[in-house]
Amino acid sequence: MLTLSRREFLQAAVAAGSMAAAGSAGAGGRSGRKMTIDLVCGNLGVSADPPTAVKLAIDHGFESVAPDAGFLGKLSDSQLAELMENMKAHNLVWGASGLAVDFRADEATFRAGMQKLPAFADALKRAGASRVGTWISPAHGKLPYVANFRRHAGRLREVASVLGDRGIRFGLEYVGPKTSWTASRYPFIHTMGEMRELIAEIDRKNVGLVLDSWHWYTAGETPAEIRGLTNADVVACDLNDAPRFIPVDQQRDLVRELPASTGVIDVKGFLAALSAIGYDGPVRAEPFNAALRTLPPAEAVAATARAMKRAFATLEG
Repeated sequence: MLTLSRREFLQAAVAAGSMAAAGSAGAGGRSGRKMTIDLVCGNLGVSADPPTAVKLAIDHGFESVAPDAGFLGKLSDSQLAELMENMKAHNLVWGASGLAVDFRADEATFRAGMQKLPAFADALKRAGASRVGTWISPAHGKLPYVANFRRHAGRLREVASVLGDRGIRFGLEYVGPKTSWTASRYPFIHTMGEMRELIAEIDRKNVGLVLDSWHWYTAGETPAEIRGLTNADVVACDLNDAPRFIPVDQQRDLVRELPASTGVIDVKGFLAALSAIGYDGPVRAEPFNAALRTLPPAEAVAATARAMKRAFATLEG
């Protein structure tokens, strides 16, 4: 596969630096947009505890950061207040948390996760974090579509109810690449339309989409489909680009590029559509990029910040 080499990757990141001011932290740097440039260190291959992640977000001009319920739940009231004051002083807010329930495994594993979910949700609520997201596997080795759909609807309805009781929104992400949904015997949800059908079946007001430009692109979708949504339909977003010279049906999920690095994905159209519907949540990079993972943590975060700001600058061009 032809992806950006480490040298090309660094050159692209440096080239983006001149546009960094367009995405400076805080509402004052957003030029009227509501969505935030979000940092999720794990998405970049960066290992950082929550205080370090907050510092990296502040240092590199991010506007939101992913909350860690396990960490937040252990803080005293005074420690939490200090953390929140520091974030407020730097115009930093919470993005979206991942889900700490394995709903894809056997019933016993799912039930064990559900027992821990109230404490997880309470920790997020206490800190003022209000978004949780997860992804749906696009294929299954044993369950046909309808059986898999019913199991997902039942289990995720339970998750949504616990989160909803605490005022937390719950986002579901479809996985678009053909190489993913054909990898097991029974293809499952891999488009926006199919995911909206599952959300309708779950039938809880706090459930919506996690949109990813990568999956949107590999599913063959357009800005018009995003413009057909509302802000209430979208819980969180990921922003990525794709390797050059690879047909869309041959793209592989764990080989991606930073936003606006190659021009394969219509990042401008994606973001413009989100802006048009008034989306007010986090937008984070999730590039699964080998070159990025070779960089020291601060450099990886800095390169990601530059790429994200370059992508967001397209909204002003």
